[in-house]
Amino acid sequence: MMSPEFYSEVGNLLMWLLTAAWLLPLLGFVIEIFGGYWSDRKSKTPAYLAVGCIGTGFLLSLVALLTWVDAADLNLWHFGDTESAAVAHHEADAAEAGHEDDHSHSHDHADHSNAHGEHGDAHHDGGHHGGHESHANDPFKTAFAGTFYRLGKYGSLDITLDWYIDGLTVAMFAMVTLIATCIHIFAIGYMSDELTERYEDHFVHTEDGGHFHRVGRFYRFFAYLSLFCFAMLGLVLAGNIFQVFIFWELVGVCSYLLIGFYVERKTASTAANKAFIMNRVGDFGFLIGLMILWTWFGVFQFAETNPETVGSTGLFQMVRTADGELETQGEGREKVVVLQAQQGIHKDGGNPHPTIPYFLLVAAGLGIFGGCIGKSAQFPLQTWLPDAMEGPTPVSALVHSATMVAAGVYLVGRFYPMFTPEVLLVIAYTGCITLFVGATIAVVATDIKKVLAYSTISQLGYMMLALGVGGWLAGLFHLITHAFFKSLMFLCSGSVIHGCHHEQEMTKMGGLAKKMPITCWTMFVGVVAISGLAIPFLGIPKLGAIAFSGYHSKDAIVAAGMTFSSLNPIHSLLFFVPLITAGITAFYMFRMWFMTFFGKPKDQHVYDHAHESPRVMTAPLLILAFFAMFCAIGGENGPLAQLILTTEPVHVAEGAMEAGHIGLNLPGHHQIHEFHASAGAVALLVAFGGTILAYLFYGLGIVDTGAMQKQFGGVHEFLREKWMFDELYEWMWVRPTLVVATWAAAFDRCVLDRFLGFLAGMVVAISSWDRRFDEAVVDRLVNAVGEATSSVGRSLRYVQTGRLRQYVMFIAVSVVMLFFVLFAYLPR
Repeated sequence: MMSPEFYSEVGNLLMWLLTAAWLLPLLGFVIEIFGGYWSDRKSKTPAYLAVGCIGTGFLLSLVALLTWVDAADLNLWHFGDTESAAVAHHEADAAEAGHEDDHSHSHDHADHSNAHGEHGDAHHDGGHHGGHESHANDPFKTAFAGTFYRLGKYGSLDITLDWYIDGLTVAMFAMVTLIATCIHIFAIGYMSDELTERYEDHFVHTEDGGHFHRVGRFYRFFAYLSLFCFAMLGLVLAGNIFQVFIFWELVGVCSYLLIGFYVERKTASTAANKAFIMNRVGDFGFLIGLMILWTWFGVFQFAETNPETVGSTGLFQMVRTADGELETQGEGREKVVVLQAQQGIHKDGGNPHPTIPYFLLVAAGLGIFGGCIGKSAQFPLQTWLPDAMEGPTPVSALVHSATMVAAGVYLVGRFYPMFTPEVLLVIAYTGCITLFVGATIAVVATDIKKVLAYSTISQLGYMMLALGVGGWLAGLFHLITHAFFKSLMFLCSGSVIHGCHHEQEMTKMGGLAKKMPITCWTMFVGVVAISGLAIPFLGIPKLGAIAFSGYHSKDAIVAAGMTFSSLNPIHSLLFFVPLITAGITAFYMFRMWFMTFFGKPKDQHVYDHAHESPRVMTAPLLILAFFAMFCAIGGENGPLAQLILTTEPVHVAEGAMEAGHIGLNLPGHHQIHEFHASAGAVALLVAFGGTILAYLFYGLGIVDTGAMQKQFGGVHEFLREKWMFDELYEWMWVRPTLVVATWAAAFDRCVLDRFLGFLAGMVVAISSWDRRFDEAVVDRLVNAVGEATSSVGRSLRYVQTGRLRQYVMFIAVSVVMLFFVLFAYLPR
């Protein structure tokens, strides 16, 4: 247990380190955009500034990572048994601090125990597995939380900007900043054609048949890239779900700007709009989830871990007990979840603890996951991601690896304690459908970037499936490893496109290994990693199989799926579909590699002019290739997995039996470990099968793929049209919307416009009549009064002569006349 002084000292240091790493890209953006247009558009200064900011951020993130590891007293290079290594430190602290440690991190468990004793009908949703010792992790023990700024406090409702730092936070910061730095450096070479006062866009034609010309946007590209990194890092550092939503939307705005960077191209502007709109569809669910949480919990913070703030808790501590259980009361529609804190809003009768209806907790989880579906391009909102390839390749690399699509998986992992078994099953099936759909489309894609795009969709589906079946570590482990080998492969594809003068069709490539050796063999590293290949029957003591990073993380996912299907036979598809897709993945990835780098050149002109990229572009490839090979060294016993495991929610390790309304069985570490060897062997066998098929089809060319396309023309066309999702959405949403819009326009034109025209005519007629009355009556009356007044005035002009003698005579005559009148009428 950390003392308050140590917690405050380390927490403040980590906060300042990561805040600086977070804000540096924003500083670069402000200077590049608001510092005025660069006098010379041929200057690389904006790029150097952006690289300096994100590179410094990586160094600060690395320092923060080492600081956190030291504070948590972790031995990441233990390479021991996964479970024992993960909990050794926890058990030592537990023996030393005992019950006081639990109290200081949960803040309300004493009250919870009293309430439990008073309400005997309360029970825990989903029992623990029996037959083995529990080794649950305490994620709050090594977490640091605090507040940047309080926006407002309204009674018990508190709106703040918070930070939350644990093992997952520092791992994500290091990964995002490292990959972003490599992509920034690569972009200096890739975007060099923007270093001009007159950029010629060969994909946009003017009315006279020429090419469109504009000024270069080199500085603007790096400004947008810096803002993108700022948004993603802010999302990771956020300590509450509302703050996550703020940066969630900023990530969406940045993706819109970068996907539509070549805004003059119709395809690019359409792709940017599609990405933005489809993400808003998912974010509608996110907003619903936020409203439910705010209404029933009254807080947005993830967790409160400061030993000095006894009595305050976050969402994760409110929804689950110290043992990670959902405490529920009632059955069926009356079932409620008892919150483990006093600050919740809704209280039920004599229960001192607030509650939330179980179905509303399910709805909140589904709403939050809805936002993740859009952001991570999951079924049914996956169609925007391949179209996003219209942006520059460095943007594609960043979007597909470390930022936008990673945000959805990250949030599912971060918000995991809030998800009920029903939500997890939806997550699992969503990932299962997505991984298969993406993989099958990639088999027929011929654009090198779109092959990788559909691969990303498929791999994100693997991550979601793992999280849904209880493989929390496997899902986030694959998130990190995938970020390295996918960013590597996208940059390799960018190197190919650059070397082939912006040619992206693999049907025009071939034989490029001799022209681009560095690109070829670094791409090979990524292909082997994503395929999950390893050298069979060989291993290194404590390090495990001789394989690249993707093997370890995908092996963990398949093991989680196999264990889950064994516990829930009705859901066996959640194992067999990802297993088959593992073979498909190896097939289409090696297909891409063979078609691009081997065989005879398919377009001699492209081959003759192809060349290796400059060092500024190949150096990042070598760096990312190294991490794609070794970032997961040791597998689930290695440093990366152990670092992530410190953040695993407490209820995951043991799993659950008959959980939720649907009676779902979630595997624990012990069950998954039992299936690990057999799952790994089967997955490796399937991956080798896919690799061999790709070699036979596209390496040796013993099969006429053109003839196969004709023979299976219907299937090929169906896959080439992306399972007809765009056409389906056209019929389901676009065309009905256009029909309704046409009806609305016709109603507006034929009814509203005519009615308003009639009213306008009536107003004009009344105005005309009013004018005539005004002119004929009012004006004449006023004119008559004026004329009479003028006539009287003219008459009086004769007596107003200005002569004093005449006035004296009038006075005298008036006096005499007055005298006679008085004399005649007054009584004598």
